[in-house]
Amino acid sequence: MIEFRKITWENFDECINLQLTDEQKGYLASNVYSLAQSYVALLNDELPPMTFAIYNDDTMIGFIMMYHDTAEENEYGDEDAYGILRFMIDTKYQNKGYGTKAMEKALEYIRTFPQGEAKAVYVSYAPENKIARHLYAKFGFEEIGVIEEADEIVAKLQI
Repeated sequence: MIEFRKITWENFDECINLQLTDEQKGYLASNVYSLAQSYVALLNDELPPMTFAIYNDDTMIGFIMMYHDTAEENEYGDEDAYGILRFMIDTKYQNKGYGTKAMEKALEYIRTFPQGEAKAVYVSYAPENKIARHLYAKFGFEEIGVIEEADEIVAKLQI
């Protein structure tokens, strides 16, 4: 069963040691970088990112980092929204359906509005990242534009 667990001193090292394939490393910041960003946001922002280790039963298989923006903060649209900033499944656990199950769990969690109501969920990904593109499309995300400076596609899901 897929579940999200908070990152603690007990699972911190395991989380930062999760790996992507060599090709995927160009698409996503490391978990160390993501956790550092989360720490800075915790100290400086009203609502910190929601960072979790992804578990299948008692095995850590991935990492996710989500956020909530008000309509004023939302850089992609004009509504209160959630975003999935980082989402990864360790290379040992890829191609087993865990990414799909973890995305289902993420969207279930977001729909509980843990940091406030919202109308949409946003994701962004590299145009050549076919796996991410396929996964998000499967859940109904629609591509709405490109971030030129980052060379990333932005996709939106109404909730």
